[in-house]
Amino acid sequence: MPAELSLGMPLLYGFLLVLARVSGVCALVPLPGMQASPALARIVLSVVLTFALVPRWPQPENVPASPARLLFWVLPEAAVGVAIGLAVSFLLEAFVLAAQIISLNAGFSFASTIDPATQAESGVLVVFAQLASGLVFLSLGLHRQVIRTLAQSLDAYPAGAWLTPRAADGMIRLSADMLSLALRLALPAVALLVLTDVALGLLGRLNAQLQLLTLSFPIKMMGTLILLGWIMALLPKLLAAYAARAFGTLGQVLRF
Repeated sequence: MPAELSLGMPLLYGFLLVLARVSGVCALVPLPGMQASPALARIVLSVVLTFALVPRWPQPENVPASPARLLFWVLPEAAVGVAIGLAVSFLLEAFVLAAQIISLNAGFSFASTIDPATQAESGVLVVFAQLASGLVFLSLGLHRQVIRTLAQSLDAYPAGAWLTPRAADGMIRLSADMLSLALRLALPAVALLVLTDVALGLLGRLNAQLQLLTLSFPIKMMGTLILLGWIMALLPKLLAAYAARAFGTLGQVLRF
């Protein structure tokens, strides 16, 4: 007799709940090319990650679920996924924000290119920072940490449970840490550019015949590039340290 495959409703509900949590993560992780990829590719990625977490699927009670009850189950799962996705996005946005601050002062904002994440025009230095941080994120294996966090959250945070106010406090602390890291990365370059402007201003007072306007942009850009070369050498260490803090905060928020 042909074998019959029967799927119970608890298994189907578990799939939908985990898919909602994984989709919240995939929708917010700002890896290069993720947001610009076709919607079908992102859907397939979410489904594949969901099936990879089969041993951790929850088993809701086997009762007929109305649309309102199913929505009441799905919304908390999506909220947990969004919280994890926000924490991961803070990792990369810190370096993008630092690059934005530096480019405004160094003059790189005048040159724009296509941002691969949004397909919109963006500063060259901002796009470079986004690509570099995304590559370092993958080279450090932090994408595996995201999947591990998803699996641990399914064990520690039951399906249908709403996030506590402590989760909002944790996200606020992470956003503050992101701003702090971005400013600490950008301040050396900003200080160098301010000193360069002061030096050029003094030269202009000493000799009014100097064409400082044509010299200021190359000097400031060259100095910024030299300083960025030193900062890029520290990027893996800085990203790893901030990632440890972000995933530690997620562990406290999601209670694992």
